[in-house]
Amino acid sequence: MDPLLIVIIVFGLFIFLSSFFTVKQQTAVIIERFGKFLSIRQSGLQLKIPLIDRIAGRVNLKIQQLDVIIETKTKDNVFVKLKVSVQFMVVKETVYDAFYKLEYPHDQITSYVFDVVRAEVPKLKLDDVFERKDDIAIAVKRELNEAMTTYGYTIINTLVTDIDPDIQVKNAMNRINAADREKTVAEFEAEASRIRIVAKAQAEAESKKLQGQGIADQRREIARGLVESVDVLNKVGINSQEASALIVVTQHYDTLQAIGADTNSNLILLPNSPQAGSDMLNNMVASFSASNQVGEMMKKTKRIKPAAHPTDYVEPEEPETEV
Repeated sequence: MDPLLIVIIVFGLFIFLSSFFTVKQQTAVIIERFGKFLSIRQSGLQLKIPLIDRIAGRVNLKIQQLDVIIETKTKDNVFVKLKVSVQFMVVKETVYDAFYKLEYPHDQITSYVFDVVRAEVPKLKLDDVFERKDDIAIAVKRELNEAMTTYGYTIINTLVTDIDPDIQVKNAMNRINAADREKTVAEFEAEASRIRIVAKAQAEAESKKLQGQGIADQRREIARGLVESVDVLNKVGINSQEASALIVVTQHYDTLQAIGADTNSNLILLPNSPQAGSDMLNNMVASFSASNQVGEMMKKTKRIKPAAHPTDYVEPEEPETEV
């Protein structure tokens, strides 16, 4: 076979096959003829005229996301970095505008985001930036929609995904947060301590009250027992003073016996000599006698009419003379 014929057949086959092309899903293809826009082809198998028509470009119809990091200053002079995520897409009806009207869409979107964020953030303090980040995102979306619709782009959503203050400010904020939490912990601990102290005081008061009642009842019974003991001793001819002294001496020796029975006791009772009991009895009898004498003297004094005041002057009577 003639080699020239083979070359012609191969070239014709190449031209025929190059007439067909495929377009992926969610993609649009721009076809130009001699450099002029011809048509927009959607997904599937497509046909073009070889050597005359060409694929000028492909446009992605999927939702895309662009992350923009902006450094700006707040109203209270704090430098902060914001990360703004812009979600956008090109719809089928605006493929022509998106392809021919805007060369670098990412750069254009970034410029608008910078402009809006640097106009909004300096109006707010750092705390307000955190609280009103949704308002900043809405302002960015509104501005982008107005600007990018002309170029065939639709803004789906804008999000302020990160707010990163200066490292020193961040550390200060962490210290403030830690201090607030420590303050809260201290308040709760103080309240718990107060409750424990009040409960302990109430318990001690109740204990003292019950203890006092017990002591009062004990002393009442002791006094009743002493009265009965004195009555018994009176019946055998011992007067009340001697009976009281005898009971005191008996209690003295009972106390010594109780102290001696406790091996761990460090109490010292004075006087503790062998004659201490008799001395105590004699002292008590003497005290009772002296007390009775003082009482008798006071009774006599009350029966005597009080004398005139020493400063009162009584004029003497003149004696009568006989004539």
